[in-house]
Amino acid sequence: MMIEQQMTIADSSAMHSSKPPVASSTAIHGDAVAIMKSWPDKKFKLAVVDPPYFTGPEKRQYYGKKVSNKGVKRIDYPVTETWKMPGEDYFTELFRVSENQIIWGCNYYQYIFGTGRIIWDKVNGDSSFSDCEEAYCSLHDSVRLIRYMWNGMMQGKSLKEGHIMQGNKKLNEKKIHPTQKPVLLYKWLFDNYANAGDNILDTHLGSGSSRIAAYDMGFDFTGIELSPVHFKNQEARFKTHVSKLRLANW
Repeated sequence: MMIEQQMTIADSSAMHSSKPPVASSTAIHGDAVAIMKSWPDKKFKLAVVDPPYFTGPEKRQYYGKKVSNKGVKRIDYPVTETWKMPGEDYFTELFRVSENQIIWGCNYYQYIFGTGRIIWDKVNGDSSFSDCEEAYCSLHDSVRLIRYMWNGMMQGKSLKEGHIMQGNKKLNEKKIHPTQKPVLLYKWLFDNYANAGDNILDTHLGSGSSRIAAYDMGFDFTGIELSPVHFKNQEARFKTHVSKLRLANW
């Protein structure tokens, strides 16, 4: 297994939070289970992960189609070579290396989680996609709700006005991954469930939204991505984001 590691020293002037700055943001190219097996128990304070919910999306010939059956133009995402659902060994290692967990798609897995839930209402109207996404949260036993529009070019105005569409499409987050989640969603998660000084793990980095959110908020972060294509794309996205922040604070 080949592993590549990139580390970026955080610029404290670019932090958008009262939380103290941290030393690094790290992305690793490789298999999450194999990498976690090399780590000690409870290495991370919080794991926020979004593993594949099902296998073979490329075989379904949906992601990457430039035009839908209704004639709507779609984003031409890069092909994902492998789309592997996590097994019991993945969850065993994840719970071993992290003190607390937020796991998206928990309703899809044949695995027993606790009772805590986070529901993300995507305010997606009559879209054929799911109206909501569900995550297991080890930090409480209740159900918490966040509303943030995420439906193609229709994206939320802000976290406070997530049910209202952003009017200026130039301010929309650019999508580079078929199952990309918004940076603001991760910022909401970190704001509500992480504390100053926590280190955060994401085992399925994908578009790198979690990495960007952690960087902006001053959290130590480690992300893993198996696909070389998506690893390369999130690296480029992260570097561009950091460069823009530094220019803005110059």
